[in-house]
Amino acid sequence: MRVGVDVGGTFTDLIAFGEGGPRIGKVPTAAPDPSVGVIQGVEDLGVSSPDAILHGSTVATNALLERKGARVGLVTTRGFGDVLEIGRQNRPRLYEIEPQKPAPLIPGELRFELTERTAADGTALVRPDPEELELLARRLVAARVEAVAICFLHSYANPENERIAAAALKGAGLPRVSISAEVFPEFREFERTSTVAANAYLSEPVERYLHTLNRDAPGPLWIVQSNGGLLTTEETAQLPVRTVLSGPAGGVTGAIWSAGASGYSEIVTFDMGGTSTDVSLCPGGPLHTNSGVVGQVPISIDMIDIHTVGAGGGSIAWVDEGGALQVGPQSAGSEPGPACYGRGGILPTVSDANLVLGRLPLGVRLGGRMELDHARAISAMQSLNEKLPGHDIEAVEIAAAVLDLANANMESALRLITIERGFDPRDFALVAFGGAGPLHACELAERLRIKSVLVPPHPGVLSALGALVADRVRSYSRTVMLPGDSGSKDRLIEVAGQLAGLAREDLASDGDPRLAFGLDLRYEGQSFELTVPWDTDSISGSIDRFHRAHDRRYSYSLPEHPVQIVSIRLDGIVQTDAPPATAVAQGHGDPSPSANVRSYFDSNLHATPVFGREDLGSGHMISGPAIVTQDDCTTVVAPGWLARMDDAGTLVISQRD
Repeated sequence: MRVGVDVGGTFTDLIAFGEGGPRIGKVPTAAPDPSVGVIQGVEDLGVSSPDAILHGSTVATNALLERKGARVGLVTTRGFGDVLEIGRQNRPRLYEIEPQKPAPLIPGELRFELTERTAADGTALVRPDPEELELLARRLVAARVEAVAICFLHSYANPENERIAAAALKGAGLPRVSISAEVFPEFREFERTSTVAANAYLSEPVERYLHTLNRDAPGPLWIVQSNGGLLTTEETAQLPVRTVLSGPAGGVTGAIWSAGASGYSEIVTFDMGGTSTDVSLCPGGPLHTNSGVVGQVPISIDMIDIHTVGAGGGSIAWVDEGGALQVGPQSAGSEPGPACYGRGGILPTVSDANLVLGRLPLGVRLGGRMELDHARAISAMQSLNEKLPGHDIEAVEIAAAVLDLANANMESALRLITIERGFDPRDFALVAFGGAGPLHACELAERLRIKSVLVPPHPGVLSALGALVADRVRSYSRTVMLPGDSGSKDRLIEVAGQLAGLAREDLASDGDPRLAFGLDLRYEGQSFELTVPWDTDSISGSIDRFHRAHDRRYSYSLPEHPVQIVSIRLDGIVQTDAPPATAVAQGHGDPSPSANVRSYFDSNLHATPVFGREDLGSGHMISGPAIVTQDDCTTVVAPGWLARMDDAGTLVISQRD
């Protein structure tokens, strides 16, 4: 039996499939060592010797967000030591009078320059001098660095100088040496330097975490990477930067798998947890990008294109200096958590607002264990009166405003990944999951005129399910800078063969990989690219796809303009034996509610039936307003919506005509 695990900011979720069906677990995330919650959760599932533990991890993400990584020394080509400091000179807040640049991961005193040079075409002009390397090693040792990042000019075209320097520094006893040619072998000096610096920065905390897990875990470990595939622990220790979006990527993978079992392929994923909300567009499959920012650090790796906002069940409601109500991005986390948890938290949160409005019915237990405290939630909401104009606003009114603000933040995120990128949200189904996603899904879908909401069988642990069903994946890339015509085919085939050889070598112990190639293309003169599939038989087919993709994204294309091939990409994929989708027994008659509560929708109080999800069978239908409870999540069927349980156990919620 295999166990999928996802460590979130508030809860650690687990799922395993055995002969008796799925086993679900949810335990509070242990701070500061999340491995404690992972081991405890596996024990609570009753799985003594799992075949594998497939783990979505937040260790790399948190280390960047909290700036708790290794002390890193950066080695660069002479004259380029300040690349990290200079960056792209972008201003995230254009009209800020006194902008504050985020501090680089590696301060100036730990950035070292070396005499070497490689030309843009890969010609080695100057090799590193052994005596200078020896002196450099002594300086790095004296600086007490815990890791080293090496990034030389044009090493994507010829990595030999980086390898020479790395061998010398490792030979001098320096630990955790990362070279950019292995982490991100592509052009753009700043992004490559930033990515290899982040890799070295994350090496110590990730290595320490994996050591603890490997020591205590009852089975072999696999780690979800940012592109949704699995890495071994050895690969993760070598390339920890590939796990910066580990947990959210697992959620997208799980959503695609669950939606596919119900016959849906065009989806938007909506993962609302305790701390944040992650959304992703999947038009037939996940969209990927190689450009992201985590903790104000630019990261260039293959990753699922996910947009995150600071709105979750634990997001704190507060009043700014102007007397305006705000929600997030600060979160109450798991300790002490929202006020309604009864663990000492006193600050009002989105979860408290849902409880006050009756969307979380009295008596519901989070994770099947934690009973919520209604009185504390009301008290927390009323505490905002101290700073709000008027000072006598009812708790229900404040709670409704809190939800409106949280929903507005999440609506903006959904608009960004659909409408602002040329996709009509009405063409997609919204897959809602995470501990809080199904509470808000109907209202968000209504704002975007999305017709269907899918709530998978185990929405509160879907990211853990994504880890369980993820494939074994290794991603490769190389910058080529070729004209987009048939004359480039031989060179492309040559590079493709080299990358394919790497994939088959790295994945030999797992099976024969399926090879999926892509090309980064742009019009000559542009400074940005779009990635399109490449079947290796024809360049023209990929260029036609590029024109269409450019028109969708930017509302124009230039079919007569020359196209440039910037980089070639490859995913080597070995498919995992995923568990079969669980069939649900046929429902008979009308389902009976387990309770009836009074809930607020649009400032109106409604009689709202509460159904246990375990009591629903295939074909059962529920008219909103209604609430569906289960151990890992609560689903709200809003007024004007109709929920139907399908054969795969998914709640399909649609707007009534």
